[in-house]
Amino acid sequence: MTKRLALILALFVLAASFLGGMVWLGGKKNKKVILPPPEEIEAPPPSEEISIPSLPGIGEEKTPPPPVSMSRLKKEGCVADGILSQYNPESDQFISLVNRSNCYYLHRAVETWRQPPRFEVINNVMNRITKKDVVYGMFIAEALDTKDNYKNASSGRYFRFRKMCHRDSLNRWGEHTCVPTFSSSEYRDYLKYITRRAMDLGIQSFTFGQIQMQESSNRKYAPRVVNSIREYAKKKGIDVVVGAQTGSITDPKYLKLFDYIEGGVGIDSNGDIEDGPCLSSRGSCWALLWHKNFTSNAKNVLLHLDWTGIKSDDLDIFARMSTEKRAETLRKLHKKFTSQNMGFLMPYFGVLDTSNGGCFGPKKRYYSPDNAYGCRDEDAINAILGGK
Repeated sequence: MTKRLALILALFVLAASFLGGMVWLGGKKNKKVILPPPEEIEAPPPSEEISIPSLPGIGEEKTPPPPVSMSRLKKEGCVADGILSQYNPESDQFISLVNRSNCYYLHRAVETWRQPPRFEVINNVMNRITKKDVVYGMFIAEALDTKDNYKNASSGRYFRFRKMCHRDSLNRWGEHTCVPTFSSSEYRDYLKYITRRAMDLGIQSFTFGQIQMQESSNRKYAPRVVNSIREYAKKKGIDVVVGAQTGSITDPKYLKLFDYIEGGVGIDSNGDIEDGPCLSSRGSCWALLWHKNFTSNAKNVLLHLDWTGIKSDDLDIFARMSTEKRAETLRKLHKKFTSQNMGFLMPYFGVLDTSNGGCFGPKKRYYSPDNAYGCRDEDAINAILGGK
């Protein structure tokens, strides 16, 4: 080998060694970077891990909760609207409130007003509620958002909410909303999916909102829908109760399809109620379900302070009372109705008129009894639920 050839080979080896410490970036041939030795590369900080309990699949076996006690449901029930759906703007505070309460039944714990249930959220919140022996309720609202993008996890198909609507009900509750109808097979499939998914998580009470709106004119679909819930519950070995807001319906055959019917009390500023079957201050018959016209035809009746966010509603009237008058009103109503074998559900969350002028919870538009806010009805309610 000549000296010239040896020099060329040496230069080649040196160049190869130098290039071996370089890498190409992003496919750009003119940009190179020399990597430091492995021990000099700073490891990324460990990411904070959030433990989210696994969500049972459709039909997946889970230890069934204890059977529902209708007696306790009537005497120890609370309207905890949307606690599992994180409907409250201060969800953590709401969970803490319920954890230290004497509530046995959490009515409308899953809220579906214009939003399908998010079961991952529901499951996560359920695992943060430390109270034992609790019955959770799901409210099946008479309001849908036609633009919801909601997937059936068992089939992989997206529900078509527009196909669930009653004719001529578009925008009934605001833009892109409608009233669903049992006559729609798409809506019945949706109901089957959400109720079964809920039962897989241990939810035991299902309340249909204003069922007269969701029904057909001949009321033939409710038996089919209710039976579907009961059949799956039997298959799962879980005890459930099914109820509805039935308005002014008095047909005993129809009302007895349900384990309970549910509605507002209809109080005045003194906390008193009327004598007739309909609230006189409303134009149509706003049914007072504690009246014999309804109680005589139903299995059970659950009552509460009704709310829709207007000043004439029960909850708004209640929030304008003094602290002492609120406690007196709750004691009076609870004693009156439970002594007549009806249920009275304590207010733990509900919507108010923002200009109501009374006490309120986390925001002006929400009521809460939490002692952290203005109403501070928490102790009085716990005492009533505790039998004191």
